[in-house]
Amino acid sequence: MATVHHWSGLEAHALRLALRMSVRAFADHLGVAVRTVSKWDKLAAATEPRPDTQAILDTALARADAAAHLRFETLLSESGKSLGPGLRASPAGGRGRVTAGGPRMWDYESWTDDLERTVVALSRQNFNFAASLLTRWINRWRPLELDDKGLYLFARSTALLGDLQRDQGAVLGPLSAQHSYAGARSVFTQLDIPRRVAQLDLSLAVVAEMSGKLEIAARHYETLAVDDRLSRRDRARARLWVGTALSKDGNHDYAARVMTAATLEFEDLAEPDDWSVAHQKLALAHRGAGDLTGALHFIDIARSSQATDSPMQRVRLDTAHGHILLSDRATRDDGLVVLDQAAQVAAQYGLVHQLRSIEGIKAMSEGPTGLRRQ
Repeated sequence: MATVHHWSGLEAHALRLALRMSVRAFADHLGVAVRTVSKWDKLAAATEPRPDTQAILDTALARADAAAHLRFETLLSESGKSLGPGLRASPAGGRGRVTAGGPRMWDYESWTDDLERTVVALSRQNFNFAASLLTRWINRWRPLELDDKGLYLFARSTALLGDLQRDQGAVLGPLSAQHSYAGARSVFTQLDIPRRVAQLDLSLAVVAEMSGKLEIAARHYETLAVDDRLSRRDRARARLWVGTALSKDGNHDYAARVMTAATLEFEDLAEPDDWSVAHQKLALAHRGAGDLTGALHFIDIARSSQATDSPMQRVRLDTAHGHILLSDRATRDDGLVVLDQAAQVAAQYGLVHQLRSIEGIKAMSEGPTGLRRQ
């Protein structure tokens, strides 16, 4: 419950409204004159109750129920007035002191809700909405103004911003996924949350892979694949991405073996989305090894088993499918059609990295070694 360090007419007016009392009823409730309450309403922060009345207001606030406290704090927040160092959460609520100017209890609830909405928006590639949800909180406070709970939410927001930037193709630079992930990792390290730190290490390895640092990414993935800080699912993902980096680096046979192990892990964990993605990546590894029959077999499994039909996943599947079809002269035209469709969806949703990948695949196919003979 909140306490006020020093009352002015502004806080007194907010308390009257929070208690849902008329001017006369509030005056009777406090035992003061009606004109005194009217003065508070009119002059707001420009007037201060007398010391004895300050104590009366303290008592009235202390006796108010939780709903009235929430209304009181909300009214002050909307007025732009901070409660300052007097604002504390009740021990029964399990909350610690809130720093002056930092989030209050309803801010934490709203922030948490917005993070859940952000995850959904990112899964649908609604980047503008996700960005608006994240930046409203990231830009609102500096880390020094936050307690541990606020820092946790700040780090989660920054990590999700990194996911957004990664999906939009902003991999390196000051406004990039790498920068956001590193910032979130630093905060989680400060909070001593090893699992979150390891997850950010995994995200940074993905950034290394996307920026072409395949050997570095593969080494990081190999380390994280056996890292006990991560969940079993995240370790399986790391193992799958070892295979991805190896395949991109031309080591297709070994990559396929590593990916197969990850696929079995996802099956055992009953993770259909990851299982589908693993088959998509297996298809590309077989394509790289020249086994187009195997590649078509695995991409068909991925296309028929995908559980999440997000724009990102549709583009990834169509890009992989088109890439495989483009590798055979007999299906080249079909491959171009599939890639063009994928490019249209990528452009529609701002999937810059995928769009570049599609353009690169089409460009390579035009060279003399771009197609494989039947």
